[in-house]
Amino acid sequence: MNLSSYETLLGVILIIVLQAGFIARVLLRPNRQPAARLAWIVVITAVPVVGVLSYLLFGEVDLGRRRVAKLRRVIAAVPPFPKAVAGDQANLQPHIPESHQTLFQVGRSVNGFTPVGGNTASLMADSNTAVDALVADIEAAQDHVHVLFYIWLPDNNGCKLVNALKRAARRGVSCRALADDLGSRPMIRSEHWQAMSEAGVKLAAALPIGNPLLKPFKGRIDLRNHRKVVVIDGQITYCGSQNMADPEFLIKARFAPWVDAVIRLTGPIAAQNQRLFASDWETETDENLDALLRQPLAAPNAGIAAQVIGTGPTARYSAMPEVFGSLLHAARDELVITTPYYVPDESMQNALCAAAYRGVSTTLILPARNDSWIVSAASRSYYLELLSAGVKLYEFEGGLLHTKSITLDGEITLMGSANMDRRSFDLNYENNILFYDPTLTAQVRERQNTYLAQSRVVTPEAVAAWPMGRRLWNNAIAIVGPLL
Repeated sequence: MNLSSYETLLGVILIIVLQAGFIARVLLRPNRQPAARLAWIVVITAVPVVGVLSYLLFGEVDLGRRRVAKLRRVIAAVPPFPKAVAGDQANLQPHIPESHQTLFQVGRSVNGFTPVGGNTASLMADSNTAVDALVADIEAAQDHVHVLFYIWLPDNNGCKLVNALKRAARRGVSCRALADDLGSRPMIRSEHWQAMSEAGVKLAAALPIGNPLLKPFKGRIDLRNHRKVVVIDGQITYCGSQNMADPEFLIKARFAPWVDAVIRLTGPIAAQNQRLFASDWETETDENLDALLRQPLAAPNAGIAAQVIGTGPTARYSAMPEVFGSLLHAARDELVITTPYYVPDESMQNALCAAAYRGVSTTLILPARNDSWIVSAASRSYYLELLSAGVKLYEFEGGLLHTKSITLDGEITLMGSANMDRRSFDLNYENNILFYDPTLTAQVRERQNTYLAQSRVVTPEAVAAWPMGRRLWNNAIAIVGPLL
């Protein structure tokens, strides 16, 4: 055997050993579903070099040991919730029927936040109205303004927030703005970011990328802070799917308008969103916000029962899908869901089908055109099974339906940033609020009806008529769903 043959044999042996090592790592990695393990083993085996590199970059939920340790220290040091001011304690106790209490217990298991009463809520008419309301609240702020967005663009709405923060900071309001370093890169790199700093707004980038070539050695670059959090004077907060951008969303204009839903809230629920913001802010800046977190809760009137649910790669594993699954299994009469990205795990798909099988009126509304061709194909691979179970399936044609909402039996609403896909389940930091209130749920339900009015029904016959090539493509993409 000549030298070249020995080198070839040695190379083959090294590749086999490398494959075996990474396959063992896949099998030993905790908190991973069997489907994900199998998918990675197939990739590593089928394309050894590319598969191993892909696993190094995207195979594990890794933020970096230092960041994870710091975040956990910050969360552990957060002071306990303060008591209500005199006379407000009774209003803090939420009225939740016994049949729904277990849903809030699941939420409590994630962050330790108990549902609180004494809140008021209003569903904003549209995206521009929501931004205008936010700006008005900032103009009236007296003590502090905290904002966190995954995407913040230097467009009309984005600059409205910029200017409002600058004005507030100049009159002495303590303003802090946190934006994801990838999603908000156009804003962070713009002149507006520097202008806010010069006006006195405290700024930070969430999950900074740094050198993209070195980032994989410190943690995954695609683990992002997908939250949308606003807290003003500790009393006003917002909840919904909207990023800080125009609905025309110029970076992906051909899918526009982005159709979002936002709820404005006042009351003690703001203190829970404050804690999410503080944990993210202190992780990035080292500034301690405990003094704000110790301010007493005020609930001068009885009101809506609400609970913040903040999830992410450093929270309890499988927290977000467990919240979704609990809602789907709890439905008894009606379940209506809107989400732009539907790439469920097996338990989620089974729960949605089971709701329809047991006679619950189950409706799922997805966008007809998705900005992600991968998600679009993967989503449609689940259509036939959903329709066979009796799920009423619609595709929204009035733009990209970006609203993430679940209404349950006319009484329960979940809204926020989390999609029903694997990124929101495992990779992104998300924030949602769970409500018990028939009046608010009726408003959200009516909004969902407006989406249905702009949607086309998807029938089993239409799906069965898809060409074989399309079905092959959808199902092939769905196979790698656990890797998405």
